[in-house]
Amino acid sequence: MSNVFIGLGSNIGNRLQHLRSALHLIHRLESTTLVAVSSLYETPPLGFTEQESFYNAVCQIDTTLDPLALLHELKSIERTLGRPEKYERWRPRPIDLDILLYDALVVQNDAVSIPHPELPNRKFVLVPLLDIANPVHPVLKKPMSELLAETTDRSDLRQLPERLLEVF
Repeated sequence: MSNVFIGLGSNIGNRLQHLRSALHLIHRLESTTLVAVSSLYETPPLGFTEQESFYNAVCQIDTTLDPLALLHELKSIERTLGRPEKYERWRPRPIDLDILLYDALVVQNDAVSIPHPELPNRKFVLVPLLDIANPVHPVLKKPMSELLAETTDRSDLRQLPERLLEVF
């Protein structure tokens, strides 16, 4: 089994329900176990700022799916939850699922980049990731807590009281 961290985000419609639905579908993936889910955070949008704030979280899974098969499954979940296959970067979306880390693998190709290339620069991913683990970045060789201390991202995150994890 491989240990994987996935970033989740939503800023259209019922953001909380979109994230819960995504977690439910991740939980149901064959050969995959949902291990942990972070707290829920509300964060300002990046890039195109004239849109609703995001709800963000991170989940940890154990899976036998290889990185490309997992990416395919996550893209399928995004489409199921209403995200168009092609969309303009930085635009609103009902769900965004990103593979952040996959064991200590480093994969760089046209389909997937692991670790996620923006991971060290995104406080809205580092903070929820640290809720559940403090893995070492496989390229930078630094724990996530150190990357958070070094990030130049000064955006405000607000931890929300709602719980994402429901009984499946």
